Amino acid sequence: MIAEVISIGDELTSGQRLDTNSQWLSERLGELGVRVMYHSTVADDLAANVAVFRHAVQRADIVVASGGLGPTADDLTREAIAEVAGKPLILDEASLEYIRGLFARFKRDMPERNRVQALFPEGSQIIFNPNGTAPGIWIDIPRTAGGVCHVFALPGVPAELFEMFKATVAPAVLSYQDVPRLIRHYRVKVFGAGESHVEQMLPDLIRRGREPSVGITVSAATITLRITASGATPEECLAMIDPTVGTIRECLGNLVYGDEDDELEDAVVRLLKSHSKTLCTVEYATAGIMAEWLSRASAREECYLGGHVIRSTAMLESELGDSASLIQSAGPSSREVVETLASICRARSGADYCLVVGPFPEPTAADPAPPYHFALATPDKIMVKASNMAGHNSIWLPRAAKAALNLLRLELLGAMH
Repeated sequence: MIAEVISIGDELTSGQRLDTNSQWLSERLGELGVRVMYHSTVADDLAANVAVFRHAVQRADIVVASGGLGPTADDLTREAIAEVAGKPLILDEASLEYIRGLFARFKRDMPERNRVQALFPEGSQIIFNPNGTAPGIWIDIPRTAGGVCHVFALPGVPAELFEMFKATVAPAVLSYQDVPRLIRHYRVKVFGAGESHVEQMLPDLIRRGREPSVGITVSAATITLRITASGATPEECLAMIDPTVGTIRECLGNLVYGDEDDELEDAVVRLLKSHSKTLCTVEYATAGIMAEWLSRASAREECYLGGHVIRSTAMLESELGDSASLIQSAGPSSREVVETLASICRARSGADYCLVVGPFPEPTAADPAPPYHFALATPDKIMVKASNMAGHNSIWLPRAAKAALNLLRLELLGAMH
């Protein structure tokens, strides 16, 4: 079975509000074994709503819509569904009394306009809303090619939508399946190589039609490999996923740093804790994002001692102290400055390790992507690495911070020897 998720509202099509309902609904439908093939977002316009529902009914087995069930003139979902189904809207007295009762509970008279929330396409079922005045709609609409499309319309308020989906929509969806199938995902996190390089290292894992399937995405320089399997039970899905996870780990080795919601800072904090070591940081180019990440990851640990954020040459000179002349002789973005800063700050803080990200140099016509330097000071050595600022500038900061954290991760794993 395939599904379409429809989100309704001017606030969504205008970009004034982020559509999180579609994400949540797609995840829940996937867990029920239904693949979501389409997302549609439509403004508060009746003709547009009718067109969207009409297309969805013909191409999907299940349609779940959110929004447009309120009492105002721009709430058009019930009218659109009624037109697509070819059914009149009928007043449901029980729903009307329930809505009146909600207003009475708060000692308020029900506005006449709220009567529309008790109108339903003839032949539809009512989805009870225990938390608001907008009941949902459940109706089967015949398709031109045969069969029916199961249409569910829910209010756009997330708390109401969540409960109504779990109580009514999910059981209905499961009942439509002759052999219930669940879909489960598992994510493996990777850092240290490009997307195409990672794909080349995996033996035909990302080809279309493979079971379980493996998808690859990149966000802020982190690569996520998502393994997807379907089965009768969660345990069956995970049993199918496990061998593929093993193959990925075997092929990628230390490029893999974690699973599911893991970030690089989580992996680093775990390793620091297991080795009973401490860390401090000094950041220029990365503007404190390493400190922010590590502070969150180590909220209940004592392995991260804290960090300095440097945003000026004067502050850099102050941190370097007697070695401040290096800024003039070698340059603020030089290997020498970063190496010395790492040594000084590790000794000053008393930490076992010190990570330093130096300033980004200014691009020039001759060198549009000049290298910056980052360093790791350990109890017995200092490692300095160089990297460039290629790519869009929006990725420079997170990639630089992650490169530094990854250097420490590999050192703690013993992979730098």
